Amino acid sequence: MNETTKDILVHTEAGVSSIRLHRLERKNAVTAAMYAAMADALDAARDDAQVRVLMFHGDTTVFSAGNDIGDFLQQPPASQDAHVFRFLHALATFPKPLIAAVCGPAVGIGTTLLLHCDLVYAGENAVFSMPFVNLGLCPEAASSLLVPQLMGYHRAAEALLLGEPFTAGTALELGLVNRVLAPAECLGVAQAQARKLAAKPLASLIETKRLMKSGQAAQVLAAMAQEASSFGRLLREPAAREALSAFMQKRQPDFSAVP
Repeated sequence: MNETTKDILVHTEAGVSSIRLHRLERKNAVTAAMYAAMADALDAARDDAQVRVLMFHGDTTVFSAGNDIGDFLQQPPASQDAHVFRFLHALATFPKPLIAAVCGPAVGIGTTLLLHCDLVYAGENAVFSMPFVNLGLCPEAASSLLVPQLMGYHRAAEALLLGEPFTAGTALELGLVNRVLAPAECLGVAQAQARKLAAKPLASLIETKRLMKSGQAAQVLAAMAQEASSFGRLLREPAAREALSAFMQKRQPDFSAVP
């Protein structure tokens, strides 16, 4: 089965459904329409008994530059029904194995969605960053909960308070990725692992994942709800307006007069 939208390509074969971010001219920056398409693909894969595994990937040169700021400003997430929040909820509650193949920049959601994947394979050129504070905003996708759990508090503070990027090697050391590979090999290895999982009993895969995540499932959804509330409030404040305007105008933001 194949489904195609302009910037998200969905292909399903032999029990594996793949979501490809396909907007290279904008470095796979994610729009509201792309969030909607990915949420729909997750919902369809969850309900399709023939799908046993879902995989995210981009290109060998870039995974995602994060939110498309221009589109974001035109269609800010005003409620929990916004496409981005629908996608995040579908991602966090997806019961089947999730795999990602990540090469090049993985900014914002490009990194935080990986926290919900079960297996992550990175190219040597992968660079991860979560620069929410730099945009006058706060973490999303339950990253305020999951990043400290993964990295420890102080390394999480570097990643989330300073927004400092980190390499594939560091991601491997932290446990965010399973393996670091040559960019040309990354997708093939992830696909091979997906096929291995797809050959296993679906009920056992689902139950094993549920048991591993049962201790934090409610915490993740609670963190997402709290982040969404804070995100919406910060989006209306002067710091975010200055940061986002500066981004669109390709200048450095000036927070000197911002509380």
